[in-house]
Amino acid sequence: MATTRRTQQERRVHAEAALLNAAAELVVEHGVRSLTLARVGERAGYSRGIVTHHFGSKQALLERLARSTQAGFVPGLADLPPGLDRLLRLIDGYVGALGDAGTMHRAFLLLWAEAATASDLAPIFRERDEAFRRDLRDDVAAAITDGDVPPDTEPDDVAVAVVGQLRGIGLQRLLDPRAVDTARLRHTVTDHWRQALRPIDVGGGDGHPYQIPR
Repeated sequence: MATTRRTQQERRVHAEAALLNAAAELVVEHGVRSLTLARVGERAGYSRGIVTHHFGSKQALLERLARSTQAGFVPGLADLPPGLDRLLRLIDGYVGALGDAGTMHRAFLLLWAEAATASDLAPIFRERDEAFRRDLRDDVAAAITDGDVPPDTEPDDVAVAVVGQLRGIGLQRLLDPRAVDTARLRHTVTDHWRQALRPIDVGGGDGHPYQIPR
């Protein structure tokens, strides 16, 4: 019985992955307006009924797609403590990953842009952006505590600016890949934030100026 349950679970995971990938492909190729459960099932090689069985509705499918595309986009961050180093690594890794963004992430960016005028998508992407900003705010707040960022820095403002910049670069990359050299740009953007968040050089308690990690 245990073996049968594991096999069923594996089949479920495989089917859901195939359906999400099919949905992402359709969004990239034809836009979210053309996305239907029937088309997703057909693209994945299943019936519409199995799409409904797994997700229940188009809205639930889009919510799952939005969550799954962001998971692990920048690897190697989970083991890093919040702080300036983690923030800069996230920025660098995000821009770098845009150079080889797969179908899932391209679909996320298109859906994110669509959410500005689509009431059914807006709540999903407001929640995803808030989660992203919260992660960035934690890094900035920790960096302030560590003395790596000026104490008058506003974590909320930094988070909004970083998310806007990263998402904007991603959309530009989708529109005109040749105009956005992510291999070079990642260093430019990361260095911009390293410099922007640098504390003013003043004497520390030990007589030495504050230094920002590089």
